[in-house]
Amino acid sequence: MLIAHDLGTSGDKASLHDADGRILAAATASYPTRYAADTTSEQDPHDWWTAVVTATRRLLADTGTRPEQVDGICISGQMMGLVLLDGSGEPVRPAMIWSDQRASAEASALAGAFGAEAAYRITGNRIAAPYTLPKLMWVRANEPETYARGRAVCVAKDYVNLKLTGRLVTDRSDASHTGAYDLATGGWSPGLLAAAGVDAALWPEVVESTDVLGPLTSAAADELGLRAGTPVVVGGGDGPMAAVAAGCVTPDSPGYVCLGTSAWYACTTTEPVLDPEARSFTLGHVVPGLFTPTATTQTGAGSLQWAAEALGETPAEIGELIASAAEVVAADEGLFFLPYLIGERSPWWDAHASGVFAGLRMHHRRPHLTRAVLEGVGYSLALCMAPLRRPGDGAIDVIGGGAASDTWLALLADIWGVPGRRRSVTTQANSLGAAVTGMVGLGLAGFDLASRLSTVTAEFVPGEASVRHQRHLARFSDAYRSLRGWFADERRG
Repeated sequence: MLIAHDLGTSGDKASLHDADGRILAAATASYPTRYAADTTSEQDPHDWWTAVVTATRRLLADTGTRPEQVDGICISGQMMGLVLLDGSGEPVRPAMIWSDQRASAEASALAGAFGAEAAYRITGNRIAAPYTLPKLMWVRANEPETYARGRAVCVAKDYVNLKLTGRLVTDRSDASHTGAYDLATGGWSPGLLAAAGVDAALWPEVVESTDVLGPLTSAAADELGLRAGTPVVVGGGDGPMAAVAAGCVTPDSPGYVCLGTSAWYACTTTEPVLDPEARSFTLGHVVPGLFTPTATTQTGAGSLQWAAEALGETPAEIGELIASAAEVVAADEGLFFLPYLIGERSPWWDAHASGVFAGLRMHHRRPHLTRAVLEGVGYSLALCMAPLRRPGDGAIDVIGGGAASDTWLALLADIWGVPGRRRSVTTQANSLGAAVTGMVGLGLAGFDLASRLSTVTAEFVPGEASVRHQRHLARFSDAYRSLRGWFADERRG
């Protein structure tokens, strides 16, 4: 058996998998995030470790699994963050996670010093505030004493792997989303690091996601309730892990959407995909030698969760809220929602963008607002897809928590103009990706296992409303363009 962990935004989702990769049980341990008006989004790395320990012990206890029955561990983790470690491997400050946008000025300075187009060609990514390198520059500029204590840089999965094995590395999927990694050479870019003025020695060795990092240490084993010496496979970032869960592991695989806290569209290729307008980005896949071009909207199902909380609904009532939205219209009445609650990545790359309801009228109630949120995420994803899909591309597979809703998937098919297909794995997608990657690393399976474990269970085809939604998409896009200057002015004010 293998234990997989998914270090997400809200908590760690641990899952136990049998020798065939099937999920036997799952356990979740949550941790807090500190948000502030200046776009601060921070978590304590110690909380990640506590959650991993808690979820692992709960998983073992709930299933009666003995330590010697666990053959390996593999982790999927949130990407783009910054964990700055001292010489003892301890964090010197809270982690700046993916949604933290404070490094806008540093990103602009780096783009000016190195060249935005040159950086995009090298990294496959824009120079932007969410990435690790500008975040590191922000710490240097705003917390110089803290920066001076830093001896190593990593992201969430890497920190937990360090706690598991005592060894600090990263993999090419997470490295490719730092803003400092050269996709062609497979190493850190000397030019970008020099332009940023940061020491290359801070950055860890880059290895394959399927490499065995090392054995579980005795200290970690005691905390987790596992056997010392249990192999730990490196793992990777949650985006490429989701691609595995979606069965998107070859260039012939269908593209997919993950409807998680954030949401994205991605596919699998043999080479990076560079969009002339730099709307999308390219990540290293956890499958060695492959890439996963991606475009992300910052708040996917996170927008729906925010709306439910703002409307006074409990998590258990979200389903009823979505059901009520099926009975009304929004964009057809001129009501739109821009889901830019924490800025936006694709296609605008605007850290100043904010969430907006536009077109509100006196008769609009909770169902209308919810419908607008569901549509707004769909329109945002449609804009994300534009640089990566070609005429004739077929159905889009959908995973993540939001994929459980028939109402939402039917609406998305209308907005996208192509069938949307739910796969059998939704909320445990990243954990499944980590499990398959771990089994590949241990020599127990190939990546084709993912296609057998995650199958299509439902298909939603575009209806008569699809034509109208194509017109609404243009208005949605125009709404952002009209408000772009206002967003920037509001931040300055």
